[in-house]
Amino acid sequence: MDRRIMRSRQMIMQAFIELLGEQDFEKVTIQGIADRANVNRGTVYLHFTDKYDLLEQSVDTYLMMLADSCIPKEGTTTELSRDLLIRAFTYLKEHAAIYSVLITNKGIPTFRHRMTQMIKGNVTMVVNHMKLESDIHRDVLAQFLSVSITGLIEWWVVESMPYTPEEMVEQMNKILEARLQLW
Repeated sequence: MDRRIMRSRQMIMQAFIELLGEQDFEKVTIQGIADRANVNRGTVYLHFTDKYDLLEQSVDTYLMMLADSCIPKEGTTTELSRDLLIRAFTYLKEHAAIYSVLITNKGIPTFRHRMTQMIKGNVTMVVNHMKLESDIHRDVLAQFLSVSITGLIEWWVVESMPYTPEEMVEQMNKILEARLQLW
């Protein structure tokens, strides 16, 4: 892709995210996005069909960037490693302005839902390679863990990241090792 095209798309998506941080999705307009990105409305329409397409492509792009930040240098793994989780939390912290808007904006549950699905895919792969007690269903465990991880990330972002990425991963590890006896 041509650098100018990539730069325009990036500026438009950045303007879109900034506007989402200030107002609900329903109130965001193509003209507002164009003004914030300092481009013509026509330029926005060259790249995106409408604001819904822009939302979908933004969600795809930022999820891919998050996923790419977690991939180990040696390729795929079936382990949910400490380093992988630390990379994810560190990436979220470094790009907090973007991800805090996407995760917490009440008008667009799309990002949170898709992030949960992405996490679930990875967790399912890990769970399928685990030795489990006979009465634990893999699909239930994968769902529980993916929703829990998403909720923990959301909480961490909403609370302005009160703990370091390393502390968050350490806490997750302790919770999983504790086998809490709640009932």
